[in-house]
Amino acid sequence: MDLIGQLLHLFVSGDFWQLALRNAALLSLPALGGVICERSGVVNIAMEGMMLTGAFFAVVAAQAWHNAFLAVLVAAIAGGLMALIHAVVSIRFHADQIISGIAINIGAIGLTTFLNAKLSNFQGLPQVDLAARLPQVTIPLLSNIPFFGEVLFQQNIMFYVAIALLILGNIMLFRTRLGLRVRAVGEHPQAADTAGINVYRLRYGAVIVSGLLSGLSGAFLSIGIAYIFNDNMTGGRGYIALAAMIFGKWTPWGAFGACVIFGLGDALGASSGALSVPLYFLQMAPYILVLIVLAGLVGRSTPPAADGVPYTPEAE
Repeated sequence: MDLIGQLLHLFVSGDFWQLALRNAALLSLPALGGVICERSGVVNIAMEGMMLTGAFFAVVAAQAWHNAFLAVLVAAIAGGLMALIHAVVSIRFHADQIISGIAINIGAIGLTTFLNAKLSNFQGLPQVDLAARLPQVTIPLLSNIPFFGEVLFQQNIMFYVAIALLILGNIMLFRTRLGLRVRAVGEHPQAADTAGINVYRLRYGAVIVSGLLSGLSGAFLSIGIAYIFNDNMTGGRGYIALAAMIFGKWTPWGAFGACVIFGLGDALGASSGALSVPLYFLQMAPYILVLIVLAGLVGRSTPPAADGVPYTPEAE
């Protein structure tokens, strides 16, 4: 069978699309966090480090308490604490937000690698127990629908959490007063401040929310997919989520659409046995897609006007 035939056979497979959507949901959590964060005016490229920290502490908590949902909570808190560091440095001290994000990413790699070695006598953390893994959910009746039942209704529980959070995030940003205020401080913080909106408080909240969502994604990866922690296991997924946010023009559903494209790339990378293509080329597929999308398919994409600009009240 030639390559085109192999691809067509793969694209009509329920297993392939199930994997692609699972990967898309994994990316959509930090992408949503990035949308909320940058809509408030703070650039966050530290989602990679927040994901990695969440992945590590999810496994540690799962092994300690043998409870997946407690582990997810710990992972979210870990990601939120990393985000708090970024918020303090960027908002309070007006540091360069890109440099702050890079520092957090590098620090997260070093911290998790060191702790992983120390906590497991230099052999790595053991595989997560079955009782501490995030469960697969099979929805009765709907899961029996040909093709769509397998793709949409036989997924990990975090897939459905991610979709619910996307819906809530979109409603919050574009249908509530809170969302209007978040967008206002990202577009014109001086005007928002004059109207009585606390710019600092909203920006702190948005950055921390992005950390919580990135931590959730890390937990999804480590105790919902891999069932183990490996050094630097996020493998650039936080950066791919950042690209998805830009491709989606800073909207939740636009970002999710981009995550589906990148999820397809991940699924191709995992399908080396079904295609007569070198393994390493397939593993490059998600990153090649990022470059293609950002270079040629995004077009003009305008971020919030005050994105990345530290705010200083005139009174100061």
